[in-house]
Amino acid sequence: MSEKIEKVITDEEAGKRLDVVCTQIYPDFTRSYFSKLIGEEKVLINGNKSKASKKLKEGERLTITLEEPKAIEAIPQPIELDILYEDGDLIVVNKPQGMVVHPAPGAPDHTLVNALLYHTKDLSGINGKLRPGIVHRIDKDTAGILVVAKNNKAHQGLSEQLKDHSMMREYVALVKGNVPQQKGTIDM
Repeated sequence: MSEKIEKVITDEEAGKRLDVVCTQIYPDFTRSYFSKLIGEEKVLINGNKSKASKKLKEGERLTITLEEPKAIEAIPQPIELDILYEDGDLIVVNKPQGMVVHPAPGAPDHTLVNALLYHTKDLSGINGKLRPGIVHRIDKDTAGILVVAKNNKAHQGLSEQLKDHSMMREYVALVKGNVPQQKGTIDM
C-alpha cells in the first residue's frame, strides 16, 4: 500500500530545497530518507525527476509517493563506541559525525542506539524500543557528547535537568571566513 500526495508549491515554500519541503510535509521522515525517494523517482516536480538540492519555485507541482514503511526494530550491532564515562545510571558517549542517534525511516540500523544495545542491556525504556536511553539527540552530521540513561530514574532526572536548564549544553561551531561580530544568534 502506498500514499500519494500532490501539492502546488506556495510562495512560502519557494526558494527552499526539495528535500527540505518534503520533510516539512512529512516531519516524521528525514531529509536523507527523502533524498533516497527522490533518487528512486518517487518525488517528482511537474512530473519530472529532480535533485534533492533543487530550489523550488512557486506554482511548481510536487508529487510524493510514499511506500508502506517497513517495520523498524532496534537490534544490537557491534559498532565501536567512544565512551567518556559510564556508571550504573548513565553513559556519556561521544557520537561521531555521520552517525544517526536512533533507528528511523531512511536509517534503520548502524545507529548509536544499535551500538548501545550491543554494549549494554541496561537502557531506560521511557522513550520506547527505538530510542532506549536516549534523553536528547544531535543531528546526524553533528559530532558531540550525549548522555544516555541506563534506567528510568536516571532518565527522568536527566530530562528534568534539561527542562529546568540545570544541565548545560554548549555548542561550538567552526566558521570559515571573516565574521565581524563577536556575538550573534543563528536562527535556522
